[in-house]
Amino acid sequence: MGTDPVERFKSERGNHFEGPLSYQHPVGRWEDPLPVEAFKVGRRTRSSPKSGKPTTWRRGPADSQLLRNTQSALMNIGEPWPDLEEAEPRVWVMQTKLHQWAITDPDRCFDDLYNLVYDPSFLVVAWSRVRDNKGGRTAGVDGVIPRSLDANVGDVLGELRDVLKARSFVPQRVREKLIPKANGKVRRLGIPTATDRTVQASLKLVLEPIFEADFKPCSYGFRPKRRAQDAIAEIHCFGSRHYEWVFEADITACFDEIDHVALMDRVRRRIKDKAILSLVKAFLKSGILGEDGLDRRTITGTPQGGILSPLLANIALSVIDEHFISRWEALEPSWTRAKSRREGTPSMRLVRYANDFVVMIYGTREDAQALYGEVATVLAPMGLRLSEEKTRVCHINDGFDFLGWRIQRRRKRGQDGKWAVYTYPSKKALLSVMEKVRSLTRREKHKTLALLLRSLNSVLRGWCNYFRHGVCSAMFGYLDHFASWRVVGWLRKRHLGLNWGTLRRRYLVNWQIRDGRTEMFRPNTIPIVRYRFRGARIPTPWTMTRSGSAAPAA
Repeated sequence: MGTDPVERFKSERGNHFEGPLSYQHPVGRWEDPLPVEAFKVGRRTRSSPKSGKPTTWRRGPADSQLLRNTQSALMNIGEPWPDLEEAEPRVWVMQTKLHQWAITDPDRCFDDLYNLVYDPSFLVVAWSRVRDNKGGRTAGVDGVIPRSLDANVGDVLGELRDVLKARSFVPQRVREKLIPKANGKVRRLGIPTATDRTVQASLKLVLEPIFEADFKPCSYGFRPKRRAQDAIAEIHCFGSRHYEWVFEADITACFDEIDHVALMDRVRRRIKDKAILSLVKAFLKSGILGEDGLDRRTITGTPQGGILSPLLANIALSVIDEHFISRWEALEPSWTRAKSRREGTPSMRLVRYANDFVVMIYGTREDAQALYGEVATVLAPMGLRLSEEKTRVCHINDGFDFLGWRIQRRRKRGQDGKWAVYTYPSKKALLSVMEKVRSLTRREKHKTLALLLRSLNSVLRGWCNYFRHGVCSAMFGYLDHFASWRVVGWLRKRHLGLNWGTLRRRYLVNWQIRDGRTEMFRPNTIPIVRYRFRGARIPTPWTMTRSGSAAPAA
């Protein structure tokens, strides 16, 4: 157990999973009712389904069988610890089974899942995600940094598995970290210990495939295979179809005010394993060690910064998704919505990313104003409330900011006055990246030009890749000009004895800023590519059919 079971790592934030390796395949569904026992080797499926168990037939159509002619993954059978290459396909297979069962039976309540939490494969994958993400460099209240446990990670995971198996695991308090916000307020982060993060990651591996089957397509934040560009593309789609009024909303202290009782009630809709429920509740009640050194109980909320917190927040916020989706489905098909609009009934479409959301309204300003009370009523049972400062109603012609983008409808140039919805970086996003460039190019920041360019390239490349799908050509050119002359100014300050000609010949050959093999990233070279709206069916990592769907009818 002294060797590191995690031999190879990938960059992972807990929201994406790549599936099996190229030479391995997922496993077909078995007839056993318990997810763990479904991996036993040598069991044959029944020739007919049995009541109370997942329906499995001896033979079926090719597209209905999850996989065949493959070897089953083994779970909790006492084998040596697997490495990451072996553990990832095993976990993916089990997650696929859970996801398919949840989709097949929307009313199914899962039991006997706790075995998976301390399964060696799940713990190995969970540990790789804990150590690989940015939080792997920070310590909890125990002062242990995850990346410092390389030498004895096998012993740590072994002891953690024994504690989980004995059901004696008790999470420790989270360490509070206050992050200042632009508006003068602070964001409270809760940093769990390394072992708590590993258990949370393993627990998320078990729960996420089940609840992903219930989450609505209008939600994009902290979900696998979904990104902010999908939310912007949906807003662009409906904004181009006469959804002109916008209810822009934000939830006050979402992670801090979620009601534990209401949240656990929603978790119990799908999970009836008492050990799993107790573990989730233990994390919610673990407490906080503040920066002032005082202990505080967590009566409400889920600490922002934990691996499990985004999933729990999505479970709580799904109440608003379900509310607007039910309103949308009540007006189906599309000709019914058109008829209702003619009769004065508005059509509404929700687009949510974590606790930020907008409602696109095909109706009047009065219809949008009425959402203040309606949304507040939906959120109240979860202990949540709208932010008075950030919630407003606007027309799409006036424009609004969402997820760093400015979204506004304008008249096209040279198109006979036709209207079009434009998406481009907001002024706040541009000022933010310019401030980062200004901070990096201060005289005392870096010793050499190569070190400066490496830090600067990371900031510029990330910002440009995020906004490369909008109307950003002119803004990229402006940022390129600003960043390049900031670097030139840094060179002139660091080399006061060099005249301009010598400086240009040494560092600006052909007006390309470089130091040896390190060259400055130029934002104006990024091509602008339109991001296509992927519709209501974005495949999950556990969906066998990987094709997307068409955009929904307006």
